[in-house]
Amino acid sequence: MNTTPEPAGQQRTKPQLSQAAKSSLSITHNLFRIFIITVLGAFFVFQLDVSYLWLTGILTAASFVLGTLLLIRAVRLKESKLVLIGTISGLVVSLVMVVVILAVSVFFDEFRDYQTCVRQALTEQARSACQVQVENSLPQLR
Repeated sequence: MNTTPEPAGQQRTKPQLSQAAKSSLSITHNLFRIFIITVLGAFFVFQLDVSYLWLTGILTAASFVLGTLLLIRAVRLKESKLVLIGTISGLVVSLVMVVVILAVSVFFDEFRDYQTCVRQALTEQARSACQVQVENSLPQLR
């Protein structure tokens, strides 16, 4: 009396992808990785030193181009939701970086002087003095 047990429920199996679909998915994932690296790179280079503002601008422009291509690709090919949400989030961060880059470009000398002052400040009082100094050097909005 050997009976085979019946499955408790149907198991979901992913449909096998064709070679072209696997290649497309691989390209999308590689683009997504490069996009994330450029977004994070732009942010961290800006944090490093304001003197590298030109590199931050290049990385931000590259992230916009890659993000736009990736967004179009993700929507057109119906890629995973994670790629779509990550791309939209990265584009929002890139947009914020553009605003920051423009603001720093306008007041470049003041920001550079502030960074130099803060690097040399050893106490909180010296940091506060740097902040007061930069506030006095910026134009007043009235």
